[in-house]
Amino acid sequence: MYGLPSNKRTREGNSSSKTKRFAYSVPAMMKKVVLLALPVVLLALIYQAIIPPPPRSCSTAGVPSLTPRIKLRDGRHLVYKEYGVSKKIAKYNVMYVHSFGGSKFEAALITPKAIEELGVYFVSFDRPGYGKSDPHPKKTFKSLALDIEELADQLELGNKFYVIGFAMGAHLVWGCLKYIPARLAGAALLAPAINYWWPGFPANLTKEAYDKQLIRDQWIYQVAYYAPWLMYWWNTQQYFPGFSVITGEFKLSQKDLKIAHSLDEMQLQQAYVTQQGEFESLHRDLIIGFGKPEFDPMDMKNSFSNNEGNVHLWHGVEDGIVSVKLQSFIAKKLPWINYHELQDAGHLFPCGDDSVKYDIWKALLSEKI
Repeated sequence: MYGLPSNKRTREGNSSSKTKRFAYSVPAMMKKVVLLALPVVLLALIYQAIIPPPPRSCSTAGVPSLTPRIKLRDGRHLVYKEYGVSKKIAKYNVMYVHSFGGSKFEAALITPKAIEELGVYFVSFDRPGYGKSDPHPKKTFKSLALDIEELADQLELGNKFYVIGFAMGAHLVWGCLKYIPARLAGAALLAPAINYWWPGFPANLTKEAYDKQLIRDQWIYQVAYYAPWLMYWWNTQQYFPGFSVITGEFKLSQKDLKIAHSLDEMQLQQAYVTQQGEFESLHRDLIIGFGKPEFDPMDMKNSFSNNEGNVHLWHGVEDGIVSVKLQSFIAKKLPWINYHELQDAGHLFPCGDDSVKYDIWKALLSEKI
């Protein structure tokens, strides 16, 4: 009676156990698949978040034929705008390098009413990635200086020309002084941006100036130096604030605030400025301007030792964006720089009173006027 089970029961038991084993094995397999796929999915999401969209060349999108531009040696196009008198009657040829978030139209804001009386031919251009100038993913201080030189040659500005830059544009003028000094008749740097990683600065002075910056901006400088590949994500994520100049929450003096209210012309151009995306214009500027230094201006020698030209640096004491103490230190390290410290001015002084604008131009052209 208690003999071996019948064959039928045995088959039923085997079938039941197989079903149970299969039932348990499916979730186990799914867990393995999920565990293996999860890192891949996370990496894909991270990659998507930190990799900026590809640059869009305005030349492929089609630039209006009425837009003045040149074609550079590497095939890129540089769009420019002319101000002042005609080249044919000009006494002085001057090139303008626009600021962070600016464009070729910015030159109108720093031009004195008397520019034509001075006999100045003044040309401004959209820096690569800004406005309608083609992007340049590998741009550097040197590449921009060479772009300026090529623009001057194609416009037939002669062997020597003047260069003026404002803020980040003035920061890049250091590149002109380093890489194309023989082509310059003079230079004016207006409230130039400063790289906190320039080795010529004393550590205590840099720390003092750095600590006065907004926390959000301190983080940007760290990202630019240590992790430039994070710059796009840092300025597009929603967890904490990005660079104050991009978000429009930077520090301005009372005088700057008055000037800012009158800059509608510049503000209306914002869509034009970043039409190729903020990464190609603004974010690349941050990486180049505040990342690992290409060179230290404080190591530079006087390019005009024979007094055939002059360099002027202008800065406002009440500048809340760029440290006046660091600027003053640079001027002391480079005695050949004509340093002008404006006591009641902030960061936007080049766009303010016409008398200040005239003083800047008169000083730059003083050897000839």
